[in-house]
Amino acid sequence: MAILIIAEVEGQTPEKYDAMLAQMGEPMRKAKGFISHLAGPTEDGGWRVIEVWETKEDATRWFAEAVHPHLPPGVKPRRVFHQVHAFDGG
Repeated sequence: MAILIIAEVEGQTPEKYDAMLAQMGEPMRKAKGFISHLAGPTEDGGWRVIEVWETKEDATRWFAEAVHPHLPPGVKPRRVFHQVHAFDGG
């Protein structure tokens, strides 16, 4: 069953996010289990990232191996996992 991850990143800016996505977007799209990625600013000046992965294990592995090592010092996204009941990617 697919998994939805919502990550809140305090202090993230559009410029920092765009730089990170430019570097990691293509590898993410090729990562085992990746389905979808969306992101945008939050009301409080942070950043929200929403992803759908085939499994929690695939998402956790990607984050540990590809994202976490490249986060700026002190940046720790709050990640919440939700099981997906239905997904229509069109």
